[in-house]
Amino acid sequence: MQAFSALIDGLIYTRSRDHKVRLIADYLRSTPDPDRGWALAALAGTLSIATVKAAAIRAMAEERFDPMLFRMSRDYVGDTAETVALMWPEVSADAVAPTVSEVIDLLNSTSRARAPNVLAELMDRLDANGRYALLKLATGGMRVGISARLAKTAFGQAFGVSVDDVEEVWHALSPPYAALFAWGEGKSERPDPADSAFFRPFMLAHPLEDGIVDLDAYAAEWKWDGIRIQIASTGGETRLFSRGGDEVTGAFPEIAAAFNGIGVVDGELLVRGDVQGGEAASFNALQQRLGRKNVTAAMQAEYPVFVRLYDILFDGAEDLRSQPWNARRERLERFAAQLDTVRFDLSAIIEARDFDHLAEIRAAAREAAIEGVMLKRRDAPYLAGRKVGLWYKWKREPLVADCVMMYAQRGSGKRSSYYSDYTFGCWTPDGALLPVGKAYSGFSDAELKWLDRFVRDNTVARFGPVREVEKSLVLEVAFDAVHESKRHKSGIAMRFPRISRLRRDKPADEADTIANLRAMIG
Repeated sequence: MQAFSALIDGLIYTRSRDHKVRLIADYLRSTPDPDRGWALAALAGTLSIATVKAAAIRAMAEERFDPMLFRMSRDYVGDTAETVALMWPEVSADAVAPTVSEVIDLLNSTSRARAPNVLAELMDRLDANGRYALLKLATGGMRVGISARLAKTAFGQAFGVSVDDVEEVWHALSPPYAALFAWGEGKSERPDPADSAFFRPFMLAHPLEDGIVDLDAYAAEWKWDGIRIQIASTGGETRLFSRGGDEVTGAFPEIAAAFNGIGVVDGELLVRGDVQGGEAASFNALQQRLGRKNVTAAMQAEYPVFVRLYDILFDGAEDLRSQPWNARRERLERFAAQLDTVRFDLSAIIEARDFDHLAEIRAAAREAAIEGVMLKRRDAPYLAGRKVGLWYKWKREPLVADCVMMYAQRGSGKRSSYYSDYTFGCWTPDGALLPVGKAYSGFSDAELKWLDRFVRDNTVARFGPVREVEKSLVLEVAFDAVHESKRHKSGIAMRFPRISRLRRDKPADEADTIANLRAMIG
């Protein structure tokens, strides 16, 4: 664990992407199997230890510390793992630190009830940095500024292989990735998962800022507000994957059952709307089914899902990704014609005379399920990740409302010392303020410091880590859509809210009303 904790410590204290990659690459080269494989899984977010939850850490802490002292310390530090690691008694000089693989084996073989005791025994063998790394490893919440892509990039740099080649096989393998490291070190060929229905990395789009594209070179499609999904089928099995490569087949079994093709397709998962013709409903309808491992027949009937197909990666065993978009589109049209029309349809091409005409069409469209327009270069191959000049997303202009800050909570990681997560609300006709959303982005570092000071100076009540503030600060909030919500007392909630401006000039009683927001429901 010493080498792993040193890696985590180094990653926390550097903001340089290149330096982070070098730190991970050095660790992967110098650390033996299986420790490095488990560490790579933890950094990439693919390590799951079912026996350890946040409650186990709190239970362990309450056994060792005065509960009031722990709560006060946690409120000050802003992170449970860091608080426990710092408060824990120092390790004895003759203690032998566990290895990463020993930690994994012990935690995976224990029961959830005994997990706090096992964690405590491991903590007694580690220094403060080791304890922090252990707790982050056990809960899967590393938060050290590392994405899965960056972890794979570091692996590629460590062993001189292409990150795209790593992506190609990654989701067909499992931790601690012995076959991956054997390939990286030249001890075996690259793993070949061709016979299984596995995930291939998505092609992604760059935002179209203020540019203009030539529609002779680019095709335009609607950008639908669902979730991007990949369907991979070998004929023997069909699996569904989210954009991050997580399998979601269990949440949408009717899609897997209805897919009778062999190949890999890319599309948008949507809920069928109530309007005649069955267009897509808002994202809020889809949200009722997200995150579920299993769904009832009643839920499937209430929120019927379908996939709007965008692209085809494999037709049977034939890899089409190197072909241009227009050739893949022809293949996709033929492929889609064989599928169940209740569960699958084809993303339509927007017919526009020129870019100005497309801008008019985009401006006129604010249906609940339309986020904007996709622009795809007609001669572009299907490449993993974001490649400049090939695909653009041209999102519709955001909606804006003036809201009043109601509550604030400390952030995590680098923001653990700041109140950076803000809940805000709008007015009812009788003068009550009800929450409509929460945001933690859109402001500068200087504005964050000002907001943190405002929260501290204007706190009227405390609820654990949450502070209620005086209802005097107006925040201009930008958001993509607003929808009905049973979880909010106001009955509505925003989609992707972010703070666009601090309205220190505006009195709180002039902020928007719930009725104003409700009128924006598409």
